[in-house]
Amino acid sequence: MPTTLTTRALPIEPLSAESFKPFGDVIEACGDAMVINQGRCHKFNQLTQIETDANGEVSIHIYHTEAIRQPYRLDLLERHPLGSQAFMPLEKQQFYIVVAPDKNQEPDFDNIRCFVTNGSQGINYHPGTWHHPLLSVDQGISYLVIDRTGSGHNCDEVQIPEQLSVTVGGLS
Repeated sequence: MPTTLTTRALPIEPLSAESFKPFGDVIEACGDAMVINQGRCHKFNQLTQIETDANGEVSIHIYHTEAIRQPYRLDLLERHPLGSQAFMPLEKQQFYIVVAPDKNQEPDFDNIRCFVTNGSQGINYHPGTWHHPLLSVDQGISYLVIDRTGSGHNCDEVQIPEQLSVTVGGLS
């Protein structure tokens, strides 16, 4: 018997700290800042905490990405169970963030969500958060990435089932 293809275009939600809270933290310079360096600098302090297990270390990377063609069909979700993972764009550009809650150690494909940044926001995924790899929208972006390195298996990947076609962008 042939498998039925289920097609779904994810609605794109504006990224906010409240809506993203189940998946991680929003990183942005807003609210009260501490004035430092003889008044020449405004410090937005402790915007997120990078988490790692006892065997890991915090590491900083720079990723360069290519823009996706929209609509973009999602192909996999991944998670990092041993540490958080933060992404901060180095250029002021929007990007999509696709996440799903956990359901018995697998992504809950029925509850996938897509957020879009305002161009100045970054995010930090909680350890174990199912997410799609980076999705740059209009053009390629460079990101400052802060995450865990070290021994132990820290990347689980799950292919989105072939009978489920989930897309982002380009559709209303």
